[in-house]
Amino acid sequence: MRNFSEVTSFYLADYYGMEDLKPLYFCVFLIVYIAIVAENVTLIGVVYREKSLHEPMYMLLCNLAVNSLFGSTALLPAMLGNILSRSYEISLPFCQTQIYAIHTYAIIEFTILAAMSYDRYVAVCYPLHYHAIMSQRVAKLIVFTWLYPMLAFLIVLIFTLQLQFCEKTIEKVYCLNYLLVKLACTDTYIVSIVGLLSVPLYTLPQIIMIFYSYTHILRICVLSFSKSNLKALRTCTPHLLAITNYAIGCFFEIAQSRFNIGYLPYQTKLFLSLYFLIFPPILNPAIYGLSIQVIRVQLFKLFTRKSRQVADN
Repeated sequence: MRNFSEVTSFYLADYYGMEDLKPLYFCVFLIVYIAIVAENVTLIGVVYREKSLHEPMYMLLCNLAVNSLFGSTALLPAMLGNILSRSYEISLPFCQTQIYAIHTYAIIEFTILAAMSYDRYVAVCYPLHYHAIMSQRVAKLIVFTWLYPMLAFLIVLIFTLQLQFCEKTIEKVYCLNYLLVKLACTDTYIVSIVGLLSVPLYTLPQIIMIFYSYTHILRICVLSFSKSNLKALRTCTPHLLAITNYAIGCFFEIAQSRFNIGYLPYQTKLFLSLYFLIFPPILNPAIYGLSIQVIRVQLFKLFTRKSRQVADN
């Protein structure tokens, strides 16, 4: 009888598609990771340095940037190492750690976007009381957006940790929970039920919050087109773009993981599987940096100051 506990590592099969263009893939993903780190660290630095940005909306935006660093770091350094490797092998503990990091990143991202929708709801619907309401609640919201996803997914992961495995090939460039469960030799009925029941837990509160917030925002804007409401409504634009960008990534991930897309070229499948881990972190700082005037002004001051220092030296 085979000893299933001997399976302690897995092969990430999708790396074999990079064999002919390894240097190109390595350079592309290295540049992407550097861009993500540079953009998000710069955004956090600008908000931290400028006291006028020490407001609830920008505090939530900083947490979105921190989560972008968290999610991209869970993926890209390991990807760069695997591209240079010849075995494309990942140990079971590292695979489980990556699963936890990537899944919690996705849930935290959605939870922060939901909290930001509530922030915009208060700003548009209760502009005179915005600071009084949000200054009391923003710290609780931030703690909730991190603790809730981490504890919620931990429940599912605990069940996955009990499984034994008899297959070693993961058809992806990173680990995901459902892919690991598919390789199990032991009964996965309970794990599948827990995973299925957890989906509403991860998504339903956030969806309700987003729809509730924007339903009331639209109602207020239809009833009253005051200058203050219109100004606050403009600050919803980058948030809506961020939600759309995230939703596109989730749709791509579901499409490529749940449906048969073997007929698509390798590069297309790779793009679909990586979108939600790469494009929100790289586009969100650009969306907010270009859309919000206060951030644009502070970024301009920062870079002109650095240019002058370089010129003086």
